Amino acid sequence: MAPRRDTGAGAEAELPEYAGHYRLESSLGSGGMGVVHLARSTSGLKLAVKVVHAEFARDPEFRGRFRQEVAAARRVSGAFTAPVVDADPEAERPWMATLFIPGPTLSEHVKRNGPMPAAQLRRLMAGLAEALRDIHRVGVVHRDLKPSNVLLAEDGPKVIDFGISRPKDSELRTETGKLIGTPPFMAPEQFRRPREVGPAADIFALGSVLVHAATGRGPFDSDSPYVVAYQVVHDEPDLTGVPEGIAALVLRCLAKEPEDRPTPDELMQELRSVAASYDTQAFIPAQRTGGWAADPRSPAEERAGTEERAGVEARPAPAGGRRVGRRVGRRVAVGAGALALVVAAALASVQLIGGAGPRPAGTSPHTRAAAFSSWHTEPAPGATGMPQCAYGAGTVLCARTGAAFALSPGDGKLLWRRSTAAEPVCGPPVLADSLVQFCTAGASLLTARDPRSGDQAWSRRLPRGTTVRYAGATALIAGADGAVTGVDGRSGRTTWHRRLPGFSTPSLASFPGDPVAYATGLSLDGTHTRVAAVDPETGAVRWETTLNGVLEPVGSQGGSLFLLSVDTASAATNAVVRYTPAAKTSRRVALPVPRLSPQATAYGDTVYLLSAGGALEAVDLAAGKQLWHLETSVSRGSAPVSDGAHVYFTAADGRLLAVDARGGRLVGQTPARLGADAGVVTADLPAPVVVGGHVYAGAPDGTVFGVAARDPAGW
Repeated sequence: MAPRRDTGAGAEAELPEYAGHYRLESSLGSGGMGVVHLARSTSGLKLAVKVVHAEFARDPEFRGRFRQEVAAARRVSGAFTAPVVDADPEAERPWMATLFIPGPTLSEHVKRNGPMPAAQLRRLMAGLAEALRDIHRVGVVHRDLKPSNVLLAEDGPKVIDFGISRPKDSELRTETGKLIGTPPFMAPEQFRRPREVGPAADIFALGSVLVHAATGRGPFDSDSPYVVAYQVVHDEPDLTGVPEGIAALVLRCLAKEPEDRPTPDELMQELRSVAASYDTQAFIPAQRTGGWAADPRSPAEERAGTEERAGVEARPAPAGGRRVGRRVGRRVAVGAGALALVVAAALASVQLIGGAGPRPAGTSPHTRAAAFSSWHTEPAPGATGMPQCAYGAGTVLCARTGAAFALSPGDGKLLWRRSTAAEPVCGPPVLADSLVQFCTAGASLLTARDPRSGDQAWSRRLPRGTTVRYAGATALIAGADGAVTGVDGRSGRTTWHRRLPGFSTPSLASFPGDPVAYATGLSLDGTHTRVAAVDPETGAVRWETTLNGVLEPVGSQGGSLFLLSVDTASAATNAVVRYTPAAKTSRRVALPVPRLSPQATAYGDTVYLLSAGGALEAVDLAAGKQLWHLETSVSRGSAPVSDGAHVYFTAADGRLLAVDARGGRLVGQTPARLGADAGVVTADLPAPVVVGGHVYAGAPDGTVFGVAARDPAGW
């Protein structure tokens, strides 16, 4: 890939092709301190990766602030914020990867569509209040809430960019005389007592943001940032044009003294009484035919738009003489809100190994569970990353960056451990023809080991950017050129290599217990998806069909293939589809609310979806309806797994959660297992492993644990 050059401020060296193990696909835009790129994780999850400018990478003060930004963003979790996926502030060019969410910033929306109506303002205020509650309850103060840092996603507003936020226990303090922020949205105390800024400053900013959303200007307005600063400290706000129903509440937010402002919880409570018609259960913006989603530009164009220019940064020149008063849009490493964060539809299906995947419908999930006692262990303390595990050959087989190991499923005893390449793993191990297969991110290395001893049987180096899927005893390797290669799992030798007829660059999927793999490809006009069942041993196409819409396979059960339908305009999943090749029939069940970045699994005729922000739902394809919906408050979770009785998934903090599969009730969860290095987060959360009435999972602290499936309440 040809190197790209920054279009932002200052001279810029050639940008890297990779940030960590993420290939940077395209530039989304540039800010004063960095460039944001679109990238993908090894499972296909779309990411926004911020790479800082070389000049700031050499600045120790900036590196300290960037570390603080990463730490603050990682501590925040909730439906109205967006989580950090991965980061390396110590890299030669520091970078941070976040989930990618399409949608305009509030600043862009108001600029294009004008002021918001009262109903949308109330929903916006409620969403921002909830976001600030999530931020403040983990001890973080944002300190730079403004319209360009509010992203209007399909499922609600997202607060982004923690570049100058501070945890309360931070050792990095604002130096005397340094005022960092955007004057029209800064609280009086940020000018008067910058070292004492607390959560109430964010409430003041919320009030200013609401005035901007309601009128297109701020409550304090001047071409001079110094005049604005004086007005913020001394003058009363101008609320002309703010709807009467919320003006009084906005005025309370803009109180001069922090103690006079409401808390986020008080704001949400008062909003419920503002208007009887206000719906506190959902934040659903108008569809793209109107409302704030009416912009005809693509999400990529939205994120590449101009940055916020309304104010300046009140920052003194450092020793090097960089000038004071740069435009606001030049201050932020990823200042234009939608550049920094978010999530589009990317799906990851659970891949267990060797016939030990989800058990067929009708079998008991509690077999042999009676004598089982919960256990946890840290079998590879020198390795890094979250353990990714699977079950095969009577053992729990796991991999981390730098280590592969096997555990006894009954008590967690270490059976063997081997050092591996210092590259992140691309997923859980897979048993193929009596050998366990491991691959590293980017599929750059494929290794087969004896599951009983851990001894290496063969190893194969692959080109970067390839993907590996397993079907039966065959590894299917999809290259960047669109060709697919079948590799025998026992010998490591190529058994076939070809392009699949009718596919230029096919996406491959496979599911436990299914003898075929599935290739999918989108039509040139983006209206249809071609689906083919591929014989993994020969590469022959057994059947193929063309289905309406943009579809991605998530599971197969009982001779049917289950897919999610993705809306091309919003990048949100809007339906679940079942295709039965024997009857050549398909059934589509629309979701009541479009979902962003859902991960899904099928069990029987039911598909379970866990979306970004924690919405978990069950869709019955036989009945043609949603069975239940649960808001789990997990900002980012793994693909769900079901045994028919429960639905299991892991959270980014290491919790394993269980939900009743029939009624959609949370019935149990394990403690969080973040460990001492709580800042390390894996990009691809491994799904739990359910087998023999037991559930096994890995955690960020490096532990692997096992619990009884029959008793989630006792975890």
